[in-house]
Amino acid sequence: MSLQRLWTRGAIYLVLIAFSAFYLMPFYVMIITGLKPYVDVNVTRMWELPKGFYLGSFLEAWYKVAPNFANSMLITIPAALISSFIGSINGYIFAKWRFRGADTIFMLFLVGMFLPYQGILIPLVQTLQALKLYGTIMGLILVHCIFGIPITALLFRSYFAGVPNELLDAAKMDGCGFFGIYRWILLPISMPAFAVVLLWQFTSIWNDYLIGLVVLSSPRLAPINVAVQNIAGSYTTEWNVQMAAALIAALPTIFVYLALGKLFMRGLLAGSLKG
Repeated sequence: MSLQRLWTRGAIYLVLIAFSAFYLMPFYVMIITGLKPYVDVNVTRMWELPKGFYLGSFLEAWYKVAPNFANSMLITIPAALISSFIGSINGYIFAKWRFRGADTIFMLFLVGMFLPYQGILIPLVQTLQALKLYGTIMGLILVHCIFGIPITALLFRSYFAGVPNELLDAAKMDGCGFFGIYRWILLPISMPAFAVVLLWQFTSIWNDYLIGLVVLSSPRLAPINVAVQNIAGSYTTEWNVQMAAALIAALPTIFVYLALGKLFMRGLLAGSLKG
């Protein structure tokens, strides 16, 4: 390896390390603040390492947000799975079953991606009240499933568009119908796409604050992000406890990305090349 190439590669690594360190600085502050007792938390000394290994902040934070952590699990897992399944069906239809007005309907689907949540809160609440689902976990799951239809349909449509039509024609000749092709052909080969969509939906639903706050007005049923915000008092805030609670809230998404990271990258690249 030439000296110039070595210097170039070294410079690239230094730049990447610098950007990574800059990006991870808030995470570093959260960790060290969560490991400090309240008396040691100070804005002017927030960069200093804790004097000892103190886990009291995490224990107190877990005591406060544990029920809401369970609520978020009950909301996120079924909502992510159901919305991903619905999106796969929609993506399959728009990619492989062409019909009159398909492109127009698909564009109308995508409009839902650009609707600000703040603009639909009143009709959302009124609809849930009419369905007797306002203030319930089932109602929030339904909302997230519906809100996830546009992006999940788009991702699956991009993935299924790369599947050769000859494969579907052969399945039709063997007697497979609409659901047969989906069940025996497309579903087994769409795991990378499911990984991408599940990761996207899991992260979006788990990190949601506004919809959970509006739909679930009861603090007992609220998702974890609402509970983390509620830790802040009216006059004082135990920053060590709130930082610890924020880290607890971030752990599931971190674990999911670590577990499905390879499938996530494969799924992102799967629809980029065709043929």
